[in-house]
Order: sequence, then structure tokens, then C-alpha cells
Amino acid sequence: MYTSLTEKLIDWSIALYLWGFRIIVVLIVVIGTVLTLIGGKYNSQQWIDFVVFGIAQGSIYALIALGYTMVYGILRMINFAHGEIFMSGAFSAYFVASALEQSGFLDQNPLVALVLIMLVAMAASTGIALLVERVAYRPLRQAPRLVPLISAIGASFFLQYTFRGLFGPGVYAYPVVELLQGEWTFFGINILKAQVVVTIAAVLMMLGLYTIVMRTKIGKAMRAVSEDKATAALMGINVDRVIVTTFALGAAMAGVAGVLYALVFRQVNFFMGFVPGIKAFTSAVLGGVGNIPGAMLGGLFLGIFESLGPALFLESLGIVAPYQLKDAIAFTMLVLVLIFRPSGILGEKLTAKKA
Repeated sequence: MYTSLTEKLIDWSIALYLWGFRIIVVLIVVIGTVLTLIGGKYNSQQWIDFVVFGIAQGSIYALIALGYTMVYGILRMINFAHGEIFMSGAFSAYFVASALEQSGFLDQNPLVALVLIMLVAMAASTGIALLVERVAYRPLRQAPRLVPLISAIGASFFLQYTFRGLFGPGVYAYPVVELLQGEWTFFGINILKAQVVVTIAAVLMMLGLYTIVMRTKIGKAMRAVSEDKATAALMGINVDRVIVTTFALGAAMAGVAGVLYALVFRQVNFFMGFVPGIKAFTSAVLGGVGNIPGAMLGGLFLGIFESLGPALFLESLGIVAPYQLKDAIAFTMLVLVLIFRPSGILGEKLTAKKA
């Protein structure tokens, strides 16, 4: 009786704390938003700039998140080396982009050059991802779940410091693509060309991947392996080939994301994959880990809130340097969404076997 009462008190205390957290966050958001809008510090063009940048940034997060969610959907493990796979694509493509710029080919044939740069990034990311899968993950496929998780973290550090050892700790500036400089005007709204191209490219890649998963034979095999590896193998599906294909597709998306990231922020270094990798993992969880449309939606959601949040929620509350708290806003929104919907925005409740 005493134990039961104690457990109920603990449950009530936790529920009260969670509701208090929800109320505080909602009040901060509402009060901060009202004060900001009343203050009129930003005009409509500036708010549009925030949203457009958030969409472009969120599209990059979504592309990286696809790799997380696909690997989790098949292997039920989080590939924490995926951020470094994103970095390896951007870093490898930098040298090709630099060579094309020095030869003048980048300015003379920018579209062809960009395609070549993306193909190199995709090839580099895919090659490294397949090597990591073969060396660090496949031997541990039947091990307890914590073991491949530790292996993934080890692979992440190994890739980081391999690139640091090969290319040094410095920051490399990506070449300027003249074709992407300046703005385009849509319905009287000025938008940077680079942001438009990044968003369109990311959306096309995501739609292409979704079509592969949902409309092709290999996509059907991937969904079957995700449901039950043993039964899929009995039905004649080559499970190893499906897993390798999953890693390859996710890595190719990460390679494209690396180039798009470099086109927006114009710099790469050996540590560049860590923070976007964490944000992409957050996007996958936010949308519903294992859910491809959820990863896309989660990335866009996170990017927009990260871009809008400091100006909309915090600046009018007198917080000094609110833009330094953009990461805190992103993760606070994650916690808030998961409190209301633990499985994510589009996530489904997992069975005991999958969970």
C-alpha cells in the first residue's frame, strides 16, 4: 500500500513538472512573439528572409536526417558516424571545386561543374559509408544494441581525426559560384539565388529517394527487411544487399547535403559534420525516427524554428545575443514536441519487437 502510494506521488510529481515545463515554454513563446510583433523591429522582407533561410537550412538537415532514419528503419540502430559521412562528402568535393575554379571551368560551365562536384561528394560519402558498414557494423549485427552504438561513435571520431590528420585543423573556403550570387525576385520578394537552388535541389533529392523507397523493387525489399529480417530472408531477399543499398542511398543524400551546406556557408573543416549531424538526428527524432516523410518534415520544422526563434521569441524579452541560443531553441522545441507526442510528428507507436 505504501509503495503504491509512493509510486503514485512520483507519477503525479513528474506529470506536474512536465505540465509546468509546457506552460512555461508556451508562455515564453506567446509573450515573446506578441512583444516582437508589437515592437515592429523587423519588416516583412526581413521575416521572409528568416523563413527562407530556415527552409534552406532545414532542407539540408532533412537530407542528412534521411540517412539516420533509413539506417534505423532497417537495422534499428543510430548511425552516429553519419555526420562525418556528410563532412567527408563536402570535404572531398572541395578539392574538385577548387581545381575547377582555378582552371576557369567553374565560371565557364557552372551547371556542369556543380553536377561534377555533387557526383564526387556522393561517391566519396557512399564509399566511406560502405566501408564503415563493412568494418564497424556488419560484424556486430547480432550483438547487443549498445555495442554497435559504441562502434558508431568510435567510427565518428575515427573519421573526424583521419580528416584532421590528412588535411589539418584549418577551415577551407569553398569557391564562389558566380551563377548563384545575387537575388531572384518572386512576387515582389527578394530571395538569394543560393537559397533557392539549395531548397529546390534538396526537395528533388528527397522526392527521388521517397520514390525509390515506395515505388521500386529494391524499395519494397527495404521495407520488407525493415519489418522482419528473418522472414524477408526466407522470402528470398538478400538482406546484406538491402542493408548495403540503404547505407549507400543515405550516404549519397548526405554527400549532396554536404555540397549544399558548403554553397550556403562557404566553408568546410574536419569538425563540420558534428553539429549538423546532431541537428539532423534531432530532425529524424522530431519527425518520427524510421519515417522518411517525418525526417523531411522534422528537418524543415527544425530549420525554420532555429532561424525564426531568436528574433521572434527571445529578442523582445531583453535577452542578450539571442542568436547564440538558437541551438537551445531547437532542442527545446524537440523536447516540447516529444512531451506531447513521444513518437514524433509522423511517428507511429513501435511494437515491442521493434522498440
